[in-house]
Amino acid sequence: MKTAIISASAAALTIISSGALAQQALTGSITKIDEANGKISIQQAQGGTVGANAGGAAEDFKVQDGLMFNAFQAGDKVLFTATEIGGVKTITKLQKQ
Repeated sequence: MKTAIISASAAALTIISSGALAQQALTGSITKIDEANGKISIQQAQGGTVGANAGGAAEDFKVQDGLMFNAFQAGDKVLFTATEIGGVKTITKLQKQ
């Protein structure tokens, strides 16, 4: 019984820790807007040394209800916060840089 409680506590701590990291603000460029499906593709900015490769492949994110699509277009550089909701990467905050 103690083992189950300890395991559950460790799992909860892991989930809380990963959630805090997921709320970190990220930067990138919008590559595609799919308003009909509520998704935006963003190529994240690559951190690191000068001369490093530009960012990787664009990732698709669901947009949380209430965020405005018409304020953005492909090519915009953005600051965004994303988290995983129901197993789907979801943007919770999005603003132009």
